[in-house]
Amino acid sequence: MNIDRLSKLDDNSTMTADLVIVGGGPAGLTIAMQCAKAGRKVLVVESGLEFEDAEHSTLNEVENVDELQSEAQIRRRVEFHGPQAEFWSSEIQPFGVRCRALGGSTHAWAGKSAPFDAIDFKARSWVPCSGWPMDRGQIEPYLLRAMEVLNLSPGEPPRRFDAAELHSFYWQFARSRVERLDIMRFGREFLAKRSDQIHVLLDATVTRIGLSADGSHFSHLDIANTAGKRARIQARLCVLAAGGIENARLLLASNDVHSKGIGNHYDRVGRYLMDHPGARIGRIEASQMTSLAKLFGFFGVHHKGRAHMFMHGLALTPQIQEREQLLNAAIYFATERAPDDPWDALKRLLRHDANFQHDLCSVAKGSGLIVKGIGMKILSDHRTPKMLKDIIINTAIRLSPNMVADEFQCRGLPHKLTGLRIEAICEQIPNADSRISLSTRRDRLGMPLAKVDWRINDLERQTLLRIAEISVACLSSAGMPVPKLEDWAVERRPQDIVIIDMAHTLGTTRMSVDAKTGVVDQNCKIHDVHNLYVAGGSVFPTSGHANPTLMILALATRLADHLNQQLAAG
Repeated sequence: MNIDRLSKLDDNSTMTADLVIVGGGPAGLTIAMQCAKAGRKVLVVESGLEFEDAEHSTLNEVENVDELQSEAQIRRRVEFHGPQAEFWSSEIQPFGVRCRALGGSTHAWAGKSAPFDAIDFKARSWVPCSGWPMDRGQIEPYLLRAMEVLNLSPGEPPRRFDAAELHSFYWQFARSRVERLDIMRFGREFLAKRSDQIHVLLDATVTRIGLSADGSHFSHLDIANTAGKRARIQARLCVLAAGGIENARLLLASNDVHSKGIGNHYDRVGRYLMDHPGARIGRIEASQMTSLAKLFGFFGVHHKGRAHMFMHGLALTPQIQEREQLLNAAIYFATERAPDDPWDALKRLLRHDANFQHDLCSVAKGSGLIVKGIGMKILSDHRTPKMLKDIIINTAIRLSPNMVADEFQCRGLPHKLTGLRIEAICEQIPNADSRISLSTRRDRLGMPLAKVDWRINDLERQTLLRIAEISVACLSSAGMPVPKLEDWAVERRPQDIVIIDMAHTLGTTRMSVDAKTGVVDQNCKIHDVHNLYVAGGSVFPTSGHANPTLMILALATRLADHLNQQLAAG
């Protein structure tokens, strides 16, 4: 594998490739690997470096003009996104979480993956603009291949809860093949494979997509870095895999041939912006959490000699979605840290921003947890033999999957807990007024910022309210502890739900059969450009409620097969 930086090339030089992929995230790297296996020479263009840094992270800035501006939403976003993303800030990214480095969003994700439901692909009378150009059966073979990429098990634990309104739903965690105590980080996994067919160009931000004079063909990419170096890339085929915000921004900003931007004859690029509205619906006190934590905790499944972790939650059944005309949605249970958690207290002491006496006391009382955490850090050390790690971790998942899941989520630092939070995640209707457009403000490369106008609709709020109410009724009927709901749910005030984005930016270059209703066709090709494709969640017509990475990689695998056929045909 040849890895270069734009800074090392001659200024205004030209590179050529059969296939160029814009973006080194999960979708782009999956396509690169699948095409490289078929013997194709692939060039991956990544705006950042191997790892995130402050300089490139400034290029993630967006302008936000609608939702996510209340104090409660900003506070919840910082609480939710902040611990996962090292260089993220709510000021620079008031919507979404983008990581500008090789591996993309996997620098900040939690590793949660799940397939879409069959109902997510269907046209539903109560969901405007719903329906995919394919059904679940057609995507199934690619889902299985994507599971292999993500190191997932195709089998899952049996249903443990089955009511008329709610049934078991499982998320699975993508485990790293390189670092046994971490989730999968795509940059690290990609570099470990070292394919000779792939050339990676880092520190290279695409500033324009060039077309032929008549606008019917992709011609080239103009690229630049923050130091002012510029170059051009020419290729037979191009795939945009830069994420839901950047894919739309690049198409809109490349307006020298088509004044409205590429693929935007019918004003569809950037529209139908979706995320997964997330909200806290209630909590369970520590004294009642044991039975719920056991049922809705983590479960291990063995597949091909490895242990795989599943997280158990509850999802709305298709029957109640249709009967009450609700969106697809689910709830999951998250542990809640104590105010005197010893690891948090220790971190404050080391930063010298602590209430010294109080935090010192918390550290002393939690010394057992700290000793356990030190043991986990020793296990994660690169000097510990991999065979020993595998034996210990696989055995631990078999015997105590909840403990192992805590280690993954807390990066090896066990915490003192006080209860369970109940979180809901909801599908979002495709709304043409919810969109990415171009701001009048520009970044340091002269590119217009993406302007985000994310619209949360009444149907999302109604669905979140109903899943809160249904959860209480179903748990109570099953003789289980009943959650204490948030005030907005008790008083039936959906307008007061504190909703945040889950950093799953979808829909901005949606897939459609008709060019008048979308941007790409069922092969993810821009409708009116013969050799320009889009990969990632931006092509989703609807969002489902499941974390989208598995579905993104299924479509990326499917696209890679198509690209290999096109290249073979010349």
